[in-house]
Amino acid sequence: MTKILLSLHVLAAIVAVGPVTVAASMFPAAVRKVPVSVPAGAGAGEQAGPGDVRTVGLLHRICRVYAGLGIAVPVLGLATAAAMGVLGDAWLITSLILTAVAAGLLVAFVLPRQEELLAELADRRPVERARTARLAMLTGLFNLLWATVTVLMVVRPGSTTGA
Repeated sequence: MTKILLSLHVLAAIVAVGPVTVAASMFPAAVRKVPVSVPAGAGAGEQAGPGDVRTVGLLHRICRVYAGLGIAVPVLGLATAAAMGVLGDAWLITSLILTAVAAGLLVAFVLPRQEELLAELADRRPVERARTARLAMLTGLFNLLWATVTVLMVVRPGSTTGA
């Protein structure tokens, strides 16, 4: 059962967290590429390009949807940890805290700022570069937290169950 839970946990992390980290990282640059003078809904039949509001909207939707699916990662992780008998290990507790911080950062700062920038673009208002830079910084911090959790999951310092 442990192997199945661990496999599901890893798959959930790849499928749910991966798209959020990539889409959130692409978002600030995509915002900068949108020309303000072009109408937001121009050409319904046209393909969305790199400087299109629809591209920015799609990146935000990916972040929002996959963030919701990402709840499966800690749930499956806790089930796996319980099956392995490592719920009290420091590396796991640290990973859980960092996961909660990353989720809080995403929900409280990254997604709301994406929504604000998307609303400005939809209204054809110019977006300050400093705002996209701050969002990029927050997104980088979110990604760094997830990278740290991933390393802790692989290395498991002090663990008697592996590496």
